[in-house]
Amino acid sequence: PLQSLLFLPKKQVENPPLIVYLHGAGERGENIDHLYRHGIPKLIKSGKQIPAIVLCPQCPAQFVWNNIVQDVKALIDKVVQECNISKDRIAITGSSMGGFGTWEMGLTYSNYFSCIAPVAGGGLSWRCAKLINTPVKAYHGTIDNAVPLVYSTLMVNAVNNFGGKAQLVELENFGHNDG
Repeated sequence: PLQSLLFLPKKQVENPPLIVYLHGAGERGENIDHLYRHGIPKLIKSGKQIPAIVLCPQCPAQFVWNNIVQDVKALIDKVVQECNISKDRIAITGSSMGGFGTWEMGLTYSNYFSCIAPVAGGGLSWRCAKLINTPVKAYHGTIDNAVPLVYSTLMVNAVNNFGGKAQLVELENFGHNDG
């Protein structure tokens, strides 16, 4: 089973949504504290209040998210059941390798997530017809040298060309780990 962090809202939230956050390649391995380096875990550790249940799995060192979508889905299903989360309130996001994983989770489990929000990711655009019923809001820095902006552009355009609703937010003058 995957290691993970699970954050519950500090204030009582009726019917809280679940946000799944997939980290980047640098946080893989067995040291769970590495998850606090970037993204949602870093925000929560710094005191940010998020009115949702947040699940942050850790990818084993020898894999990328795209290799282990079944394991990620099994963990999500377990948390959904244990926390009694409404099936229409499950969102997924992730950055860099996690952005690729977010696209792959949405493509593999179409109509499962209420929305997906990949950051600096990409994927197999020819599969994007599977996302026509899933709201997509992708984020990408315009000067990202690690994952070029075109990766997100291709995916968003493909979803829209298939008749879906995808939006790309270009973060002006943002590189790969800015923000």
